[in-house]
Amino acid sequence: MPRPVATEDVFRAVADPTRRAALEALMRQRELPVGALADELGVGLPMLSRHLAVLRAAGLVTEQRSGRQRLYRLRPEPLRELYDWAAIFDEFWTERIGGLRAYLDRQAADETEGK
Repeated sequence: MPRPVATEDVFRAVADPTRRAALEALMRQRELPVGALADELGVGLPMLSRHLAVLRAAGLVTEQRSGRQRLYRLRPEPLRELYDWAAIFDEFWTERIGGLRAYLDRQAADETEGK
């Protein structure tokens, strides 16, 4: 069972575009051997290994050995806390845009009345 993951680990892990691309590839394919993942991302195995180590430490991927292959699979649960945190800002912007819309509607009504 993976250790409890700090939110900072998840943020750090998804901050890198290559790691985000790896997560997206694993989301689409469910499970990929490390070589196929490297090919899909266009990166070398040593660089991918470093990225996968960060993703494993953040609890975002699991590794399973099958013979000589290492298979990687997405573990999306740690992303939930990140999603919940980002949702606060969605509410913030929804309120702000609603306020802007009301202001612009009032301005348009004032201009129409002034003509």
